[in-house]
Amino acid sequence: MAELTVRGRTEGNRVSSTERVMLVGVWTSGTAEDAAGDLAELAALVEAAGAEVVHEVVQRRDKPDPATYIGSGKAAELTGLVADLEVDTIVCDGELSPAQLVRLADLVDAKVIDRTALILDIFAQRATSREGRAQVALAQMQYMMPRLRGLGRSLSRLSGGSGGGLATRGPGETKIETDRRRLRDNMESVRRELEQMENGRALRRKRRRGSNIPSVALAGYTNAGKSSLLNRLTGADVLVKDALFATLDPTVRRVRAGGRVCTLTDTVGFVSRLPHHLVDAFRSTLEEVTEADLVLHVVDSSHPDPLRQIETVRAVIGDIGGAGVPEILVANKADAAPEGALERLLAAEPAAEVVSARTGAGVDRLLDRVAERLSGTGLQMELLLPYTEGGLLTRIHDEGTVLREEHTGTGVRLTARVPERLAAEVEPHRERQDGPGGP
Repeated sequence: MAELTVRGRTEGNRVSSTERVMLVGVWTSGTAEDAAGDLAELAALVEAAGAEVVHEVVQRRDKPDPATYIGSGKAAELTGLVADLEVDTIVCDGELSPAQLVRLADLVDAKVIDRTALILDIFAQRATSREGRAQVALAQMQYMMPRLRGLGRSLSRLSGGSGGGLATRGPGETKIETDRRRLRDNMESVRRELEQMENGRALRRKRRRGSNIPSVALAGYTNAGKSSLLNRLTGADVLVKDALFATLDPTVRRVRAGGRVCTLTDTVGFVSRLPHHLVDAFRSTLEEVTEADLVLHVVDSSHPDPLRQIETVRAVIGDIGGAGVPEILVANKADAAPEGALERLLAAEPAAEVVSARTGAGVDRLLDRVAERLSGTGLQMELLLPYTEGGLLTRIHDEGTVLREEHTGTGVRLTARVPERLAAEVEPHRERQDGPGGP
């Protein structure tokens, strides 16, 4: 086979058994740069799934063709490319209807999947916890349910047959191909399982609330460096990969910010056009964001279009009911940002905190900002605690914000902001203008 240029690389004869993928996009609106950015993200998703992009095709249309997504003429052109480039799978940059998937697969004589199936496949690979696997399984079954009708022989081609590959992980063909009734039964079983796990998650959130320890959630576009930032802030040993959707299962750690203890939760990364099946299935996990006292919205400042990613993340957070949660925008990967990128980002988002989770630059300032935002709750009190009240002093440090602390001959004199419930307990030790307010 003659040499071919693939996204800037030159490759000779095929020597790898990796699944070879052709990307197909329909450019309906926006600029050429927007269309190129969409396809670049799709390519990154394919590579995250473990496949290899060998060719890209973009068609300019007012809207996708209702029958075959790209039109029969372009589909015929793809048929030749599939044979010449030894393409295993075509990935379309959109969510195709069942009919579009079947007709396009028949025309090009290759496996065809859409963007939604690809993202579901990546989630199936990345999920490690029982809850994460169940959430992905439910999302995949919800996606496949309307695609069972009339697929017949084409279902195996759409799903990759027995050969595996993209979009064949998770519940598996054997579950999906039986019948709609069995699929519904499976979905109901997974929903009940998730409901039980959500009850446990809600109980843990309630306990954290009851402890008066504020919660901070890390949110952001996938691969923005949330897990790296969590590690830098807390010293935790959380898996860090330079990969899309490396984190699906929430990780909760404690961190001290400006004298106040808070919980810090790493959550699943977002992506543009996140499949609604995933948003629904992962709603209990995403509630870690909506239930937080503060969101650290992490953005990759080295990305070519960080503002678009910021817009996507805020839209998803709004969709799940978290628009009212206070936010600190964190421009991560500052050490890798190209010249002028940070200036452009800060011009649009002047309140952003610039950090590098890799080097630690800006992290102390970020913690100070977190403490400042969290200190707006509770009552500020002047206290004099006897040394015999060590347990109460520990609780003040854990549940409140200590602004000043001094060890004297009679006890610990401190200025602290504490939640109302704790304020009632420390009231006997409150210092008043005429002296200590208690023994």
